[in-house]
Amino acid sequence: MTNLLTIEGLTKAYPGVVANDNVSFEIAEGEVHALLGENGAGKSTLVKMIYGLVKPDKGRMTLRGQPFEPAEPRAARTAGVAMVFQHFSLFDALNVAENIALGMENPPRMRDLAARIREVSETYGLPLDPSRTVGDLSAGERQRVEIIRCLLQDPKLLIMDEPTSVLTPQEVEILFKTLRKLSSEGTAILYISHKLEEIRALCDAATVLRLGKVVDSCNPREKSASELAEMMVGTKLVPPSRPAAEPGEVVLEVSNLSVKSANPFGTSLKDISFTVRAGEVLGIGGVAGNGQDELLAALSGEALAPNDRVKLHGHGIGRMGPNPRRHVAVLTAPEERLGHAAAPDMSLIENALLTGAIRENLTRNGFLNWPATRAFAEKIIERFDVRTPGANNAARSLSGGNLQKFVIGREVLQRPEVLVVNQPTWGVDASAAAAIRQSILDLADNGTAVVVISQDLDELMEISDRFAALNEGRLSPSKPARGLSMEEIGLMMGGAHDMEVAHVEA
Repeated sequence: MTNLLTIEGLTKAYPGVVANDNVSFEIAEGEVHALLGENGAGKSTLVKMIYGLVKPDKGRMTLRGQPFEPAEPRAARTAGVAMVFQHFSLFDALNVAENIALGMENPPRMRDLAARIREVSETYGLPLDPSRTVGDLSAGERQRVEIIRCLLQDPKLLIMDEPTSVLTPQEVEILFKTLRKLSSEGTAILYISHKLEEIRALCDAATVLRLGKVVDSCNPREKSASELAEMMVGTKLVPPSRPAAEPGEVVLEVSNLSVKSANPFGTSLKDISFTVRAGEVLGIGGVAGNGQDELLAALSGEALAPNDRVKLHGHGIGRMGPNPRRHVAVLTAPEERLGHAAAPDMSLIENALLTGAIRENLTRNGFLNWPATRAFAEKIIERFDVRTPGANNAARSLSGGNLQKFVIGREVLQRPEVLVVNQPTWGVDASAAAAIRQSILDLADNGTAVVVISQDLDELMEISDRFAALNEGRLSPSKPARGLSMEEIGLMMGGAHDMEVAHVEA
């Protein structure tokens, strides 16, 4: 294969940390190349330098044999480099064609652009209606918009950051077919993912980063997922486990809960019912946008409901707001880390105070106890291995995975009776994900009733006692997680449970 992109000695330092330290590797034309590493290993900084978002301090890049120094993303796109980010950059109120036009330097007439979108989407097996409003699309369809926007640029290198984190197994297969077709046509793909089985199935080569340095490279097809994980972290990983135990009494009971979404493009909850016992983990799966955020809001107290719709130990708490629910040990961790779970410009100490004040007694007579708050923040950082120069650093200075560890750790250490988490390990590396899952299992082992809302089905099957699926705001009846097949899970996620219920009632 002919080399497309050559990276030599790239180095980028920030105050207190060297994000990339003398990084060198090559990507060949048509190659699917994985970039592996723990959270904070330097993957994001590296791809930002390739895409022109960050200027390297040292080193050089060549693209098709020519010096490559993009001063901004526009220059990278002109040179043939495109990127699909982990977080979609789309406007809900605009349609597909309008969103794609916004990302083009010289968009054609809307009629011509719509025809081109249809042509490209059909060619690559990503059906997309250019006239549909983005707010009405599923997460998988939104990703198609981002990919089609890139493909219209005819890229030579496509960078993909955690592309399957919000997709169903069926959508992952469609995406992989598209990427393999692109690869066969000569487009190189730089692929970042913490899902190591996907890396093994898709990628031709892998470069492993640790603490900003290249520590290894391999053909991932010749390695097991555990071997890849150990290359990333440098130590042997122990899978999460807990002793078998019978769950206790019902702690959380939700009955016929219906809540209208506060988001005009959200999904309202419709007659949600479930129970969670002490020491039990209920896993709730579903494609993004089927009511996950609304369910967490209803359980956290951000969205109120009639008192008898949500009960704790048989007592109604539906009318309680977030702080009163924290007082009775109902704690939650939302999916959106920056802006919802954490205030971006506040320090980790201040973010520890925001949700820990009640349970950790961090205030007295209206005054803040800063020494105790600092100690709580430092305890989270130490216990959950949060990589940061210190507790005074702002939340936005952390990598996504490290901020996630801080957010989950903050709630876990407050000894909840009920813990509800949405996407607990989204964007988190294998080592950190194992630690977070183990902390959830340890909570359950100590009698906490846990609800885990996640789009990672492997995660749910690993830690859940029972599994249910959200579809268009409705929740399927729960089933024991052990022994569930992917086909059964897919049917539950697709709403087939409604047909089962109708059949039983008939």
